[in-house]
Amino acid sequence: MPDLKLAKLPDRTPVKIAVTVSPDLNRSLHAYAELYREAYGATESVPELIPYMLETFLESDRNFARAQKERAPGERSAAAASVHVGRTRRSGSPDSPSTAS
Repeated sequence: MPDLKLAKLPDRTPVKIAVTVSPDLNRSLHAYAELYREAYGATESVPELIPYMLETFLESDRNFARAQKERAPGERSAAAASVHVGRTRRSGSPDSPSTAS
């Protein structure tokens, strides 16, 4: 087997997760989508925004990052290890279709 500098790519198969939210949270999510449209001039649906909102939340949670860092490398979950993989910073529309509902 050749010795490549690039490691084997992680599993990038989208996973669909269905969630139920309160009416208040639903209104807030739609208000956020409207503010996003005003800020960037691009209309994105709530389901398209939610995965990026969750990634941003996880990336900003210092206690989560610390706990993940303290775990042995083999214990780290694949999802936590790749929270930022394939993510586009707020320079425009997301880079992949949403898988959240």
